[in-house]
Amino acid sequence: MNAPFQPDSISLDQLELGARAVVAAIDWQALDSAESSRLRHFGFDEGVTVETLHLGPFGRDPLAVRVGRMTVAIRRKHAGAVRVVPTVK
Repeated sequence: MNAPFQPDSISLDQLELGARAVVAAIDWQALDSAESSRLRHFGFDEGVTVETLHLGPFGRDPLAVRVGRMTVAIRRKHAGAVRVVPTVK
């Protein structure tokens, strides 16, 4: 089952640097089991606030994302499975 579509959401890899957003949905089926487990352990879940911090030097991969008080690196293809709703600054 795919993540439900949120009309005002974008994928995490499209979120501007320094912007904050709330995770609206995650398409767990688009990720392999190891990556799903990794994201869950890092706190990715619906309703969590995230912030993009840095882009990697090669092809803008990986993304550095703040989840709660933790900073994690996530590949762009995995970030594409995470739908977020940007918050107003």
